[in-house]
Amino acid sequence: QVQLVESGGGLVQPGGSLRLSCAASRSIARFDAMGWYRQAPGVQRELVATMTSGGSTNYADSVKGRFTISRENAKNTVSLQMNSLKPEDTAVYYCSATRVVNVEGATYTHWGQGTQVTVSS
Repeated sequence: QVQLVESGGGLVQPGGSLRLSCAASRSIARFDAMGWYRQAPGVQRELVATMTSGGSTNYADSVKGRFTISRENAKNTVSLQMNSLKPEDTAVYYCSATRVVNVEGATYTHWGQGTQVTVSS
């Protein structure tokens, strides 16, 4: 098991920036991918950004060029730098840690409790 604790959320004006951090209770090097997802009211949780253990990244089209994911294995942290924020970025942001659990490629994902990001003037 691993506990994931997010921080850095808050209220920001449109065009502003926030940096989210996720602290893991154990080594994140053992996970195949770390990521950030978000969920707005009445909407399904959606991928924001992921980074594999090899450093490959994947971003939602809506955040490409504005958000950057990074991970520091030595500190067991994953961060999400969010720039040029828009009202539609408002959501609860969740940190995730995913492992491949069998040869068929099935995965298991751990989740943090989430941190609220509100973009509003």
